[in-house]
Amino acid sequence: MKKLDKASSSAQEALTQYAALCHRKTAKGRTEVLLITSRDTGRWVIPKGWPMKGKSGAECALREAYEEAGVEGKPDSRCIGIYAYDKVMKDGTRQPCIVAVYPVSVQRMKDEFPEKGQRVRKWFSPKKAGSRVAEPELALLLANFDPDRQAEEIS
Repeated sequence: MKKLDKASSSAQEALTQYAALCHRKTAKGRTEVLLITSRDTGRWVIPKGWPMKGKSGAECALREAYEEAGVEGKPDSRCIGIYAYDKVMKDGTRQPCIVAVYPVSVQRMKDEFPEKGQRVRKWFSPKKAGSRVAEPELALLLANFDPDRQAEEIS
């Protein structure tokens, strides 16, 4: 967990995190997105974490997807959106965070991963996933997610 320097961080200063919007296609060609439960409250979230030295945002997102959900896949190097939330720290204070979201095309789900047993993972349609998360900006990103459309917009 990232340690915050209380002397230099004001309560208003937002910190950056990177998240993975993990997705796959079903046998019928429908897109599904992966949600996991948070360790503390059990809310539905996407894998996310702090920046890592020497890694891009997409690489950090992929690493978090593996650690928190056992995902192996291919990250897109382009951020598809951001959302904000307040992270509740161990001492009870709230730390504002801005989260950059990177799509990750899931190639394999590992049965063994670092946070196994601490989280539940479940696949949803993008629209249903959007209805399950608490953060309004993340809900919109999920509900409107279409990897095929985004690939066309980037081309």
